[in-house]
Amino acid sequence: MKLLGEPIFANDAQGQLLSRIGTIFFKTPGLVTRRGVHAMQRVMWLDEVNAQRAAAGKPPMTEAEEDEELSQSVDLIFTDHHVLIRPDPDHMDLAFRADEELQKLVSKRYVRFLNTHWAKVRNALRARGENWRMAREPISQEDMTKLILDSHVAIGCQPIYYYNRATGTRYITAGGYQAVRDLPIDQYRAQLKETVGLLARRNRMGHQEIELFPPSTPIEVRNALKAIDVDAMGDAELKAAMAKIDLDWRMSLPAELREESVENFEWRNAMCRAITVGTNETNAEESELIQGISPEFYRQIEWLPGARIDRGEVIFDPLWEEYNRTRDPELGEICDPRVRNIIFNLTRLFADIEYVNIGRIARSLARQPIEGARRGSVYIIQCRESGAQDARVFMIRFQKWCVAEHLDEGKDLLRSILESNEYADYIMDRRLMCQQLGMSLPNRIRFGQFSEPYNGENHQYRGTTVRAYYYVRAYVPGIASDKIPPSRFRNPAFAREFARLMGEAAATDLIVGRRSSETKENLFDKNYETVQMGPDGLPARVVVTDHAGSFVNYLHKFEETVAPYANVVRRRLKFVTDPAGFSAVYIESFHRRLVETQAKYRSRRRAFDELFVHRPFDVAGSGAYRWAKTLERLDKCDPDMVAAALKEAIEVK
Repeated sequence: MKLLGEPIFANDAQGQLLSRIGTIFFKTPGLVTRRGVHAMQRVMWLDEVNAQRAAAGKPPMTEAEEDEELSQSVDLIFTDHHVLIRPDPDHMDLAFRADEELQKLVSKRYVRFLNTHWAKVRNALRARGENWRMAREPISQEDMTKLILDSHVAIGCQPIYYYNRATGTRYITAGGYQAVRDLPIDQYRAQLKETVGLLARRNRMGHQEIELFPPSTPIEVRNALKAIDVDAMGDAELKAAMAKIDLDWRMSLPAELREESVENFEWRNAMCRAITVGTNETNAEESELIQGISPEFYRQIEWLPGARIDRGEVIFDPLWEEYNRTRDPELGEICDPRVRNIIFNLTRLFADIEYVNIGRIARSLARQPIEGARRGSVYIIQCRESGAQDARVFMIRFQKWCVAEHLDEGKDLLRSILESNEYADYIMDRRLMCQQLGMSLPNRIRFGQFSEPYNGENHQYRGTTVRAYYYVRAYVPGIASDKIPPSRFRNPAFAREFARLMGEAAATDLIVGRRSSETKENLFDKNYETVQMGPDGLPARVVVTDHAGSFVNYLHKFEETVAPYANVVRRRLKFVTDPAGFSAVYIESFHRRLVETQAKYRSRRRAFDELFVHRPFDVAGSGAYRWAKTLERLDKCDPDMVAAALKEAIEVK
């Protein structure tokens, strides 16, 4: 392939890229990196091809031949570290040819795709198992909150803007204007004059100095604000004009964005998106990569290189070969051997998979993580089978205590294997216990395992092959209870149904004694209760996506441990229109479920008492012992007293 210009990433004496753009050609193979615009690079290439033809004694290209030469080309953009392919969505074959050629010059990890806002581009990459090449970088929920708070800035007056460091644009919200409204009139005028003036200007990078948030705000609202002539209006006239704009702006806001707080996940995600979008954006959002994904997954999935399936053949990403050859630590972060093993298992078991994408949940989505969750223990899978219209999404959680973890404790290999197997049984036994007591769990769960080398702290066994166990369930659509936008609770019908369902779920959670095994903190309403909506948009069902932490608390009386369940009501009272009614529905549903479960046990004692008679009974805390103590506590409790204790905890000032 002939090169016109300097190599990709070549710098001048000041360390700046010699060229920020390139064009790659395929009919006559070549790459142009000379400075200019893409149209100029195409002319340069036609001149070069004609020069080659003249040297060979051939006539210049005809117009049709020139058109064919240009039609088989792809635009490129260079950043300091990446080559960005700008594909034609209708000719992704050319984009992938460019990708293959560029990988001969730079590592695949540095080649990305633009135009990911086009579904055709996303679908083409997804079908190759390459979500990782268009996903946004993960960022923790804490970091998102800090990023938003740190971006809250002033220009010359009040700190009412949110600043995008990449583009230089500052976003003003309807709530930001609210803070301006009550300023003394001279400060009010100065602030409006600043905002209106900068709204009409662009910065040196060509981006708007100021924009309205959210970006979907109707252009009419923006134009009305831009047309305000602060100096020509009297105080009353100015206030009236701004009141009209403010009303139109607020009326245009989606309900989920009206509560301007980082505690509102929808607002936080939207603001984080606005202040982190950059020039030459190559990234698709999680909602574009997986249809119907819950808002808590925003920027939490770390998509990883895996494999593509071509005519039934599994072809692992070339980055694996590069990592095996170079042992580059940067590649080691994304070439996750567990991903390779998961894909290997899937393709061994199912012959009709068309594609598979796997992402790692970089950090726990819980407000307080459970069970010592660590990086590399939870994954999300997107795959499609032949003939299926849509992709299916699954969640994978690795067993906390596998062979490797027991070896790390200094145990020998046999003891580690035995205890790992016992723990696997205990996990599934707890699931059955929870089901028996009425907890709403995902309908199906599958067990998987594979071998991996042990490289832990127990030096005696380093290099030994051990088994890793994991559990697969279908992704549960819905919204985690703690991530529901506060605006939803202003609807009395929504608040009532939420209180009813969460009251029932809270009673079951109390019965099974779910707590963090490390901190013993209550886990209810902290990410694991997924609320599913009915056709009317009201809560219809609560599904507990993970029963981890169940039967940690199995000795204390219900009255002693019910108080934390009051937080479900207390943290939402400021959002509901009828606080007393909201609380009453929650307590009534809690009481009813506790009474029903107790009655169910008493009417069918044998079915409950003999469920785990075949399991070891050990007062040190075996599963069978915990089950017996849980049933004993349920039988002896007074539901009226427990509900009264809950009511008292809710009413504490």
